[in-house]
Amino acid sequence: MARIRKFVAYRKLEKPYTRYSKYKKLSYVRARPVCKVVRFDMGNQNLNFDYTLSVIVTDSLQIRDNAIESARQSCNRLLEKNLGKDGYHFIVRIYPHHILRENPLASGAGADRLSTGMAHSFGKPIGIAAQVKKGNAIFTLDINKENLQLGKDALKRATHKVPCHCIIVEKKNK
Repeated sequence: MARIRKFVAYRKLEKPYTRYSKYKKLSYVRARPVCKVVRFDMGNQNLNFDYTLSVIVTDSLQIRDNAIESARQSCNRLLEKNLGKDGYHFIVRIYPHHILRENPLASGAGADRLSTGMAHSFGKPIGIAAQVKKGNAIFTLDINKENLQLGKDALKRATHKVPCHCIIVEKKNK
């Protein structure tokens, strides 16, 4: 399998491309890639926690689904190991709807006979990404006061996996 391109190729926001329909005539994409994010809601949803921590994006960009999943895993693993499954409530706030396309150009001997160049440059779907605007929250964590520092450390780990600068905002619940 071919390696995925560097994220720099897909970082900028572009017109959201989500045209996938169950009717073949209305769908311009042959197949929609599967979302790699396994879960969006983790921990205990029924308890009321003292604090809410949010990861806020400081610039507008696209985030690929594999980056979201790796950030979710690293954060959730630390929380689950130290607090168990009932000591927190962690939510992934973004969903990757945007379909990323690539127009593969052939290179090497005989490539001029195989390639169409940029004549039909629509591209094949290679992955999906979430489009995030400046100031949006991508992760939210509800946690109690005694575990507040652990929650900040877990979200800090998650921000290292995301391809942009993020800030962690703390809010006390009533």
